[in-house]
This record gives sequence, C-alpha cells and structure tokens, in this order.
Amino acid sequence: MAFLGFHIDDALAEKFASMAANEGGKSALMRRLVEHAVGNGKAPTQGAITTGASHKVTIRLRENELRLLTTIAAQRGMNRTQWIASLVRARLGFPVQQTHDERQALRAVARELNRIGGNINQIAHAANLDRLIGLPVKLEADVIREASARIEDALAELRAALKRNADYWEGGR
Repeated sequence: MAFLGFHIDDALAEKFASMAANEGGKSALMRRLVEHAVGNGKAPTQGAITTGASHKVTIRLRENELRLLTTIAAQRGMNRTQWIASLVRARLGFPVQQTHDERQALRAVARELNRIGGNINQIAHAANLDRLIGLPVKLEADVIREASARIEDALAELRAALKRNADYWEGGR
C-alpha cells in the first residue's frame, strides 16, 4: 500500500484532526477524500464526501436481537453503535472498518515487511561495495530465498486479514 504524506499549517492540521475525529480518524477521512478526488469506483455514487457532524439514527430491535447484536459487536471489539455504523458504511461503499486488533495485526505485518526491506537494502549495499572495490559480488541464495519466503508469508497474512475483514462486512459473520 502506498504512503502519501504532506505538510500543512498547524492550525489547519488541528481543524482537520477535529473534523476527522467524527469520521473514523485522519487516515480514514484522507483515504475517502483521495478516493473521491480520483474516483476509484468504490466511493458512494452520490458524489458527496461524508464530512461534518454525525447524525443520530434510531432503530428498534427485539430483546433477543439486541442481545445478539451486543454479542456480535463485542466479538469484533466494538460497541453496538460502532458495529452498526461500520456495517452501514461498508454497505454504502465506504472503506471497511478495522477493529483495534486488526489494525495491530496490519501494523505488525507492515513492520515485518519494513524489516525485510531493510535487510534486502543491506544486502544490496554490501554487494555494491564489493563491486566498487573490484571484488566479485557474492549473492547468498539462501538469504535471498529466506527473505523472499518471509515476504510471501507476510503478504499472505496481510491479504488474509484484509479478506477476512472485507468478507465480514460484505455479509459474513
């Protein structure tokens, strides 16, 4: 996943953070803004970006439905309101919501990929130094195979986590 970063005035950043607090966080709001700007086809077709104050919606449920909702939401690490809002947003075409545990797992995968990238960079640096001083470049096939396998494992874990999350909000439990 690509990273997009930029600098803005502190006051503007503070206003944005305040607004984003009601929109699922700064990253979630920035993703929606970028998706809206480039039209990736996943954003709602109404053309409106959801920003601003949220509004209360009331639903009525039977006691057994409410108990089940509470249980299912708790299994996702959410309260009932968070679970219902995430479900509605997913069905409206907004990016799916991750639980705290899912975000932690995704961060762990990203850290592992960064570590592997650092190792590969060290290998490339050493090979370049050897080449510059006229030594034969020694590529350690075992090290490269191990790094490749770790990358594949991390990517498989990442794909599985994202698929589980998307499948959940698209209708699974």
